[in-house]
Amino acid sequence: MAYKAVIWDFGGVVTSSPFEAFNNFEKDNNLPNDLIRTINSENPDTNAWAKFERNDINASEFNNLFMSEAKKKGFDIMGSQIIKLLSGKIRPFVVDFLNDLKGSYKLGCITNNVQPATNNQNNNSNEVSEVMKIFDHVIESSLIGIRKPDLKIYNMSCEALGVLPEECIYLDDLGVNLKPARAIGMTTIKVIDPQIAVSQVKKFLNIV
Repeated sequence: MAYKAVIWDFGGVVTSSPFEAFNNFEKDNNLPNDLIRTINSENPDTNAWAKFERNDINASEFNNLFMSEAKKKGFDIMGSQIIKLLSGKIRPFVVDFLNDLKGSYKLGCITNNVQPATNNQNNNSNEVSEVMKIFDHVIESSLIGIRKPDLKIYNMSCEALGVLPEECIYLDDLGVNLKPARAIGMTTIKVIDPQIAVSQVKKFLNIV
């Protein structure tokens, strides 16, 4: 296969995963492991997290809705506490690899995110902005009102990059987000170990 594009998830792929921050928060506050992830995965199209990533609600509304969802499980957690955990650390070796690919392959990014003006992630916003400039096209769920795993978002990325799905490699750390990409013909890589994921991309592209 002659690949023309590599499309990347951002959080958990280019940056460290917010799930790590969630687990640390849970440990520090004597909460069950993966509690936050569980809350965010129930009713995945209509819960507070989904609405926030589509920009259907603002930070204040997310705070209240998430708090209500947590209370139903018997825990007091504010949505504002969760927002502060969303800022991952940039993985320099992934950024270096993106720069290596730049010019030879079209680079896309599809990220489920929240609006920068409301997410309190200012500690690395400049660094993130610089990394985003590497991509030829970026799709942010909070700007278009659609989030993964909605099939439309993958087709939108292909159309913007001017490639067919089968000419793309797509990387994501969540299996649920890889299924639609694979269904339309993309080659997919689940990012568990980012170093291994980069090696897999190199193998597909025949990069020594």
